[in-house]
Amino acid sequence: MKTDPESFIRANTSLMAPPHVPEIRLHLASEAHDLWLKTEEELEEIGLPPPFWAFAWAGGQGLARYILDHPDEVAGKRVLDFASGSGLVAIAAKLAGASHALAADIDPWAETAIRLNAVENGVTLDFTGDDLIGRTPNADVILAGDVFYDRDFTDRLIPWFRQLAREGHLVLVGDPGRAYLPKDHLEARATYQVPVTRALEDSEVKKTTVWRFLAG
Repeated sequence: MKTDPESFIRANTSLMAPPHVPEIRLHLASEAHDLWLKTEEELEEIGLPPPFWAFAWAGGQGLARYILDHPDEVAGKRVLDFASGSGLVAIAAKLAGASHALAADIDPWAETAIRLNAVENGVTLDFTGDDLIGRTPNADVILAGDVFYDRDFTDRLIPWFRQLAREGHLVLVGDPGRAYLPKDHLEARATYQVPVTRALEDSEVKKTTVWRFLAG
C-alpha cells in the first residue's frame, strides 16, 4: 500500500451513526470529506481501491437493523458477514449476541476500517481477505448486504448461497432493489425505508428488503 490505511481513514472520515442503525458508530465519509470528491484516478494514485468500506449502503443498513431487531437469528451462533465493507453487519451481529463473527472482504483497506469500527463499538471481530465463494465456512449464519449489483458477481453467488442453504446454513441478504437481485431464490423477511445519500443512490430513501436465500 502506498498510503497507511489507518492514518488515511482517520483523516478522511468521521465517526457517524448510519441513519437506520443509530446504535452503531462507523468511520464514514460524507460530502464534507475530501474522500467523497476523489476521482478513480486519484484513488488509484494513492493506492486505494474504491472505498466501499467508507459508506453505509442501504442493504447493509437494512440487514443490520433486522439483526438488531431479531437477535434470535444470530444469538449464540457463528456468523459470517460476507463482503463486509465497513463491518456494519458483523458489528450488529455481535451486538445481537453472536458467539463469533467473521468479517470477510477482499479489499485489504476494509480490514483496517473494520478493526477501527469494531473497537469503536466495543466488539471483537475476526477478519479474512480470502475469496470465500464456493467454500463452506465455519458459520451457522451467512449475512450479505448489497451484493447483487454486478451480473458476474451475482452469477457466482447464487450457486454458492443455494448450496449453503442446502447444507443447513441460514443465509440472509439485505438488498435495496439492485439490478441483479435473484428474487426466484428468495423469501422476504422484512422491509424497511432506509435513508441514504442521494449522491450515492437515485433517491434519498431506498426501500430495502431482508431476504432469506432458499435452497431450491
